[in-house]
Amino acid sequence: MLNFDQAPIGGFLKEKLKNCEPNFITYEYGTVESCADGIVRVRGLTHTRYGELLAFENDAYGMALDLSMEGVGAALLSKADAVTPGSVVRGTGRVADVGVGESLLGRVVDPIGRPLDGLPLIPKDFRTCEFPAPAIIDRAPVDTPLETGILAIDSMIPIGRGQRELIIGDRQTGKTSIALSAMMNQKSTGVLCVYCAIGQKTASVAALVHDLEKTGTLDHTVVVASTAADSPAMQYLAPYAACAIAEGFMYEGKDVLVVYDDLSKHAVAYRTMSLLLRRPSGREAYPGDVFYLHSRLLERAAKLSEAKGGGSMTALPIVETMAGDISAYIPTNVISITDGQIYLESELFHSGVRPAVNVGLSVSRVGRAAQYDAMKKVSSSLRLEVAQYRDMAVFAQFGADVDASTQKLLARGERMTELLKQGTDEILRLSQQTALLCAYSMNAMEKIPVKQVGAYKHRLLAWLTGEAPAAMGAVDDTKKLSDDVRRQLTDAIRAFGTGAEDQDAERQ
Repeated sequence: MLNFDQAPIGGFLKEKLKNCEPNFITYEYGTVESCADGIVRVRGLTHTRYGELLAFENDAYGMALDLSMEGVGAALLSKADAVTPGSVVRGTGRVADVGVGESLLGRVVDPIGRPLDGLPLIPKDFRTCEFPAPAIIDRAPVDTPLETGILAIDSMIPIGRGQRELIIGDRQTGKTSIALSAMMNQKSTGVLCVYCAIGQKTASVAALVHDLEKTGTLDHTVVVASTAADSPAMQYLAPYAACAIAEGFMYEGKDVLVVYDDLSKHAVAYRTMSLLLRRPSGREAYPGDVFYLHSRLLERAAKLSEAKGGGSMTALPIVETMAGDISAYIPTNVISITDGQIYLESELFHSGVRPAVNVGLSVSRVGRAAQYDAMKKVSSSLRLEVAQYRDMAVFAQFGADVDASTQKLLARGERMTELLKQGTDEILRLSQQTALLCAYSMNAMEKIPVKQVGAYKHRLLAWLTGEAPAAMGAVDDTKKLSDDVRRQLTDAIRAFGTGAEDQDAERQ
């Protein structure tokens, strides 16, 4: 039997224990009382903050949305079957946040920042999803246009960088198409884009991402997606996460465009959570704070002063109406928060007028302050002419006798309507829009049949690109329409005539 000297070993252990300073991790925990429909009732956690992330067993997470003296009500951000009554839950000490920065450009993420495109993602910085809006003293006037490339909008309902412009209309009237065209037009402007899909079908989101990738728009875009298969809590969190990502760029001094598609589904997801949390309901079963739900989101869009970096965030929220009812609860709420709205009408859309913008109900409260000088000079009376034509066309369709001046107004309005039609993949530069409105103002389309105006438009732009490149380039570079440049464009348009000779040459 071997004898070991125990003294050295015992002394070593005693010395080790004496010098050891235990580092205990103390955290508050609670137990799950019930879990149903994605809502968890937790007993304990009396020091939890509103919006704090809670960690459940089986790697499930939830967000605290209902605080009381007895416990917490939380909405699950993952599958409900991972949480069972009696399981332990603890607070993480941090509110919901999301990764931000240039590493997200070209990526598709969910509302808590997890990549959905199968590639690794390591963001350099994080921002909380909820953040106070910039103070009034930190803002600057909205005076720089955000060009959408859509003639009907840039000429009559201009959008400025830092503005909040609502896109509203029934389903399948082209709301998302307008937002995507605006995003596609930012490829050469340096404006970054964030697209937020709320409660949409997974196939629709995948098709949209494919279109963005095909046109090269995804390179300067972040897509935040919460599909219809996700929990209401994830749909609720999605626009705030998208706003936080956009804020990360804005506070770096960059210009960013964020699209919320759409806030109607966002309000429905919040209503679902509120009813499950036993909150008192109000009009249309929405909770009383549904106005604050959207106001605290949209007020974060701003143009910052030079002292704060001079960045801007432009918001294009989308709201879906039922049977054109813009006086419903959510539409009126969002209309009162935003700086104007683009109203798309079903009747116009189905009659072939696309984009189906109703000029009478659409407005930009920033107005011509967010328009380049060239566009101001050629579009000053366009909105009034469109409104007059639409009113007069209602009487003319009943076969009423009209005088010569009215017939002339109708003929001019028909050609203007054709001129404003634009495909979803057709993006017009400022010089092209200016040239088309110059041609319209000088009655160059007067002798062209209405059905041939679309073809005339494309032939004229091709002609001007070859025959007046200096004038077109001057408009794009300076954003102004000097008398000399206007004379060059006018002479080139007159030289083109009706394009009949060019058309005959094409046929031969």
